[in-house]
Amino acid sequence: MTLTPRGLDKVETLVEKGVDVPNPWTVTIDDDVPLDRISGDGVTIHPGCRIRGARTVISAGVELGREGPVTIEDCRLGEGVALKGGYASKAVFLDGANLGLGHHVREGCLLEEQSGGAHTVGLKQTILFPFVTIGSLVNFCDAFMAGGTSRSHHSEIGSSYIHFNFTPTGDKTTPSMFGDVPRGVTLREKPVFLGGQGGSVGPVQVGYGSVVGAGSVLRGDVPEEGHLVLDGAPRPLRRPYQGESYRSLVPMVRKNLHYLAQLDALEAWYRHARRPFFEAQEYGPFMLEGAVAMIASARGERGGRLLKLAAKLPSTEETPAALAAVMSDLVGAFGAEAPAPDPALSQVFSDAASTGTRYLDAIGGLEDDAVAAVQRWLSDLVEARMVAAYDLAPALRP
Repeated sequence: MTLTPRGLDKVETLVEKGVDVPNPWTVTIDDDVPLDRISGDGVTIHPGCRIRGARTVISAGVELGREGPVTIEDCRLGEGVALKGGYASKAVFLDGANLGLGHHVREGCLLEEQSGGAHTVGLKQTILFPFVTIGSLVNFCDAFMAGGTSRSHHSEIGSSYIHFNFTPTGDKTTPSMFGDVPRGVTLREKPVFLGGQGGSVGPVQVGYGSVVGAGSVLRGDVPEEGHLVLDGAPRPLRRPYQGESYRSLVPMVRKNLHYLAQLDALEAWYRHARRPFFEAQEYGPFMLEGAVAMIASARGERGGRLLKLAAKLPSTEETPAALAAVMSDLVGAFGAEAPAPDPALSQVFSDAASTGTRYLDAIGGLEDDAVAAVQRWLSDLVEARMVAAYDLAPALRP
């Protein structure tokens, strides 16, 4: 009896396209993987890799498994992406994104250009803007991070950092924002630095240029920019604990809605500013589709968590009961199609893409008036979404 590894015929087809597969017998490609969305230009698939899913895209220059076996399921990989060893499912990695050995990436992750991390990084519902760098032994789920201008000037998450995203009451209404979308997309803000052996108790909001010292556990917002935070362990405390207390309900819900508003701004950026750059790439339309899907996944996750929270809120207290009554409407206030920018601003992006200028170079070369117009357009969108939410639930107004 002759044994033939599953998908060997697909591997052979990829080799014929030019994909470098040093040991074809150790690579598994499922039947539903579309081979016409895998480039033959400079792609390397090392031994032990598994490729699954009908939404898979592998662009030119991708390298899988340099340090250990890689499994990808329904992932879309931009040009030059390097996944060195680990597992990723239903995630999008844009050009030059990379992760080291032992990574574990779950649904709803969007790693933009040249972002990534070292070994043993866990991500879920995570959005990283260009250049954001993660150390080793990090769990950073349900969070957004921006900041920095280049590979040598970027936001960083130190090794052994944790974003605490699960509460004692079993809620995950804990998305944190390090930076923001309207300013972050222009790649001109100071980096955020989260020191190693530390953590953040979500949801928190941290301004650009802030430094959280090594060993600190951040339990509150740092809205001011350019601040140093050194938080040690809290003083010893022992008191009765009421598990279903929602004393911080209003700020918690407000932060969740603000996160949703930021997601709406990010989707508008992809649909109206980033689109021509994707359209200029071989698999760009598939990458754009995937990125927008990740934003929608993040929106669905946050909305679902809020609805689950609403179902648990007490009906005997005024504010929780009022919020529970309108939570579905609040969630529905986000996700609608966003207004396009001024046509002149749209033309700036179209012109840059038509000349072959890459996305990062185009954003780095924006004139000051265009930068201001981008930030004004997206900030106004965030503000409009929040005003609509406050009209539905006046108790949430700051």
